[in-house]
Amino acid sequence: MHVLGIDAGGTKTVCLLADEHGVVVSEGRGPGANLHASGELAVEKVLHEVMEAAIGDRALAPSAICLGIAGVDRQDDARTVRAIMRRIGYKSRVLVVNDALVALVAGAGDSPGIVIVAGTGSIVYGRNASFEAARAGGWGHIIGDEGSGYWIGREALAAIMRSVDGRGPATRLVDDVLAHFNIDDTSELPRIVYDRKWPRASVAALGPIVLGASQRGDAVATRILERAAEELVLAAGSVASKLEMRGDAFPFILAGGVFRGVGWLAEELSRRLVEVAPRSDVRLLDEEPAAGAVRLALAEARGGAQVPKYK
Repeated sequence: MHVLGIDAGGTKTVCLLADEHGVVVSEGRGPGANLHASGELAVEKVLHEVMEAAIGDRALAPSAICLGIAGVDRQDDARTVRAIMRRIGYKSRVLVVNDALVALVAGAGDSPGIVIVAGTGSIVYGRNASFEAARAGGWGHIIGDEGSGYWIGREALAAIMRSVDGRGPATRLVDDVLAHFNIDDTSELPRIVYDRKWPRASVAALGPIVLGASQRGDAVATRILERAAEELVLAAGSVASKLEMRGDAFPFILAGGVFRGVGWLAEELSRRLVEVAPRSDVRLLDEEPAAGAVRLALAEARGGAQVPKYK
């Protein structure tokens, strides 16, 4: 028996082929697969390619596939994603879940826990001992995703424009970001946000630039990072309260590229989350979230994975 576990994020998509013991045999990697940022056909293309790459020339059909992808908490997006999986055509049991759930399972297994995902976008998702779920954030880069890589980058660009307009304080982010994009004039920066030729990942990649400016004493950059921490902790506290977990012992799992690219943020959350749930511990996810999708796919193949219900 073999299964496929897929984590489709805003920047990258990872598909793992695993055997009946959960041992990863091979993998396929591709660009991000976000319905709203890329469109349905682009998502279908990415998913098909990573699945084909993981299976390769092996003569096998996966017994089950678990796909973790943002947006499937919304019924219309869930229907679209399931239609995509049907068109790809594998005759397998297919489980489609929120990408935050696969990250939580990768870090905490079947135990209670709360995952704080900060990549291109952000979301906080938790599951308690009663297998009830709750979430906060994850509403996209226009009206949400606070504390994400895109949010940090967007705040940096906004601070730069305020600075050059004379509406905000001076910041070394002006020179640092211009150098990063190899441009000479701040008037060119808006196209990075508004021009569809520039992927959102270009803005999300500015986190390390903001961290570097903060470490060199830039107050504007420091405040952006502090606000990112505040927003993620606020979301974590909301989920812990909804699930009545503030007094419980459980892990906070930190997942997503921001925590590796902006190490200060991981350290700051480790310090602040103790105030949210004093008996909790904080762990940086040290494996691919797709490993959680493998675990769920195996459960689905063996009779049906248990997906938490929102409280």
